[in-house]
Amino acid sequence: MKIAIIGAGAAGCFAAANIPYRSGVEVAVYEKTGKALQKVKASGGGRCNVTHECFDIPELVMRYPRGKQLLRKSLYRFGPQQTIDWFEQRGVKLKTEPDGRMFPITDDSQTIIDCIWQQMMQHKVQVYYHKGVSKIERSPLGGFVLHFSDTSVAAADLVLITSGGFPKAEQYKWIEALGHTIQTPVPSLFTFNMPKHPITELMGVSVPEVTIKIAGTKIVQQGALLITHWGMSGPAVLKTSAIAARELAERNYEFQVIINWLNDVTDTDLRELIAQLRKDQGKQLVQNKNPFNLPRRLWEYQLVQCSIKDDTRWGELPAAAQNKLMEHLLRDTYSVKGKTTFKEEFVTCGGVNLSEVDPQTMQSRLVPGLFFAGEILDADGITGGYNFQHAWSSSWIAAQSMASRQAL
Repeated sequence: MKIAIIGAGAAGCFAAANIPYRSGVEVAVYEKTGKALQKVKASGGGRCNVTHECFDIPELVMRYPRGKQLLRKSLYRFGPQQTIDWFEQRGVKLKTEPDGRMFPITDDSQTIIDCIWQQMMQHKVQVYYHKGVSKIERSPLGGFVLHFSDTSVAAADLVLITSGGFPKAEQYKWIEALGHTIQTPVPSLFTFNMPKHPITELMGVSVPEVTIKIAGTKIVQQGALLITHWGMSGPAVLKTSAIAARELAERNYEFQVIINWLNDVTDTDLRELIAQLRKDQGKQLVQNKNPFNLPRRLWEYQLVQCSIKDDTRWGELPAAAQNKLMEHLLRDTYSVKGKTTFKEEFVTCGGVNLSEVDPQTMQSRLVPGLFFAGEILDADGITGGYNFQHAWSSSWIAAQSMASRQAL
């Protein structure tokens, strides 16, 4: 029995690590680049955001803009708790950060890589590099023949495709040739570009909790925001980009975002707070008395945008200036023109149509013996460890399915 796994990313290697070694069974992983587990290495700034501490599966499923029907089944079988247990049983403990993201206690992604790799080696998995697949054919004798870009071939009884998402539709042609339908890929998890906007001069400034809305839609997300030299990033922006991935692609990444810098503060709340400031601390300079705990550079920037002079006191703040400041704090509007994606952590919205895959086994409903796991499927999550969790869940299920076939 020969099992071929295409792609040495998180899903491919985790699947290989979960196929028990048996005599007469060969597991081979084929990777088109010269390295394995590259996204794992880069994730979380090199710390690896393994999963998220959300154990309520119905709630967890809502963190995935696409793929909910499949995930409702896969996450019940292998969710965050099973992920935690899997790594801890192999000596790797995870810790939870205040926002629910989970990392190895070493704060080093290499810990996760070594754990998975050690398990693969114990199972005598063979890994072949620079093996990009150009075509998969059904063999007349049963099983499959894999054709690689270097003109070599390999035979396999079972094939698991874990090649990750591709940015271009034509890169899925070899999967479409097997009869599968591909949902058109577009980027997910990207930052917002604001060319030459003056706010980019505040690069490095972050706000712990804001609310972002895509103008003209009902898409609203909350979280931390980071101002960069090209525009805006941070969890709030990345979550918004994931939720709105297809809509923003249709707009060619030209749209407006509305930011409430005070997160969930309303007009009434803010008006009352300013009235209290005028009464109690009217002699304080507006510039020096920042009652909203905004970063100083951002506060001063907003005052400039509202034409509030340095010597203006709260008690003397003109009504028009107050109204303008309120508008800037609660509904600050920015034009976005373009996006920037993370090269190492690129996530794709799109992939193999989920109606063509059995969520109980991850086996193709169209081609017996062909399996899928990870981002090659049309399922993706927001930032926070959710995409890795989908990789662990789907690849674990595929591994169990293929292992049971071995025993037959």
